Amino acid sequence: MRQENTVGSDVLDLDRKSVIHPFTDLRAHDAAESPARIIKRGQGIRVYDDAGAEFIDAFSGLYCVNIGYGRQEVADAIHAQAKELAYYHAYAGHGSAPAAELSAKILSWYGPGMARVFYGLSGSDANETQAKIVWYYNNVLGRPEKKKIISRLRGYHGATVISGSMTGLPFYHKAFDLPCGPILHTTNPHHYFEAEPGMSEAEFSRKCARDLEILIEREGPDTVAAFIGEPVLGTGGLIPPPEGYWDEIQAVLKEHDILLIADEVICGFGRTGARFGSHLYGMKPDLITVAKGMTSGYLPLSGVIVSDQIWRVLKQGSDAFGVFSHGYTYTAHPLCAAAGVANLEILEKERLVENARDTGAYFQAQMRLAFVDHPLVGEVRGVGLMGAIEFVADKKKKRRFDPDLKVGARLAAACLERGLISRAMPHGDILGFAPPLILRPDDIDVIIEKLRRAIDQVTDELRRSGDAY
Repeated sequence: MRQENTVGSDVLDLDRKSVIHPFTDLRAHDAAESPARIIKRGQGIRVYDDAGAEFIDAFSGLYCVNIGYGRQEVADAIHAQAKELAYYHAYAGHGSAPAAELSAKILSWYGPGMARVFYGLSGSDANETQAKIVWYYNNVLGRPEKKKIISRLRGYHGATVISGSMTGLPFYHKAFDLPCGPILHTTNPHHYFEAEPGMSEAEFSRKCARDLEILIEREGPDTVAAFIGEPVLGTGGLIPPPEGYWDEIQAVLKEHDILLIADEVICGFGRTGARFGSHLYGMKPDLITVAKGMTSGYLPLSGVIVSDQIWRVLKQGSDAFGVFSHGYTYTAHPLCAAAGVANLEILEKERLVENARDTGAYFQAQMRLAFVDHPLVGEVRGVGLMGAIEFVADKKKKRRFDPDLKVGARLAAACLERGLISRAMPHGDILGFAPPLILRPDDIDVIIEKLRRAIDQVTDELRRSGDAY
């Protein structure tokens, strides 16, 4: 396995002595007992560490570097804006040209039905904003009891207090007193594991809708305000919805006057091969959460896009409550907005959404061709340029590996040893992929070959130890 880079050992030592890392074993990192790496630069689909080691980043950082690394156009846009106006706030009606231009572009990208954009810095804070808007909306309408928000098990919506509560992954909750607030969870829409034997995808989608309706009726429709969902589950396993899922879910929401929040933090701006995942799956959201691909991670920025209906009610709130008392110091930050404008221009000019659709189809086909018949692969799934392989100990019985074997983590480490960055997804032995949207077919061929060798290595280890047959 690759060891941590040594050229940057002074930086690594400084890092261990000064930085708290997210989703890291803090004791092991502090004691230099766990691998660590200083990433120095990036270009295209590759990143390089201080020792000069090269890696194909098949996860785009954290699903976000859609246009690839090292884009001079974005750096130049940030530089030009910094020289003119590095910062000003957006309170009390103040604005900047980049924020106005980006907002107009986003609304144009989505199409009819959406009215305004509110900005933060991360998907987590954007989903906090979503909750506050939903609660504000119902207060304006005189419905103070209609406040509960339903998410899904395995859904991911952030790591702050309310967005972390929306997240349907228990390890995000343990030790942090989450979930809290009026947050509920319903069925994980993963057909492979959650459907009853013999149940078709369409039948399973109807079951998910029935489960949702039962939950709403139990809680009381007058108390349920919104449903939040990713078009494709991301961190929960990169799971596309089963056939007919969003049609079935939206029918239940419409019947009970419940708002739909589409969390497009991962899916938005081309990842699925459509501009937004909502477009691909026929979703009609009232609110949309965006981040990651909006700037391709070059600067932090998130957004809440509100529909015409929501915007009308927000304006009514000015008569009832005065100013809209929500915002952040860095809302609509000019530098971040300038990065967003440049990023969207690249996506448009280079037709990267179409590339995610077309090259993504090749990616999906090659992943299935290479791995669907592997004896330890339960499922190969994905859409566009996002996908996952789910590994199981017994393919016929869909029996998972013992978690102590850490098969997913071992597979990710074997990929890294070969210069390929993937991600061991939580809640199972799942290897996830979300490469930059600039990916080409020959890049996919290289990724598949590196992945094949990594899987062969871990498979051999498991068989020798008697943990796989």
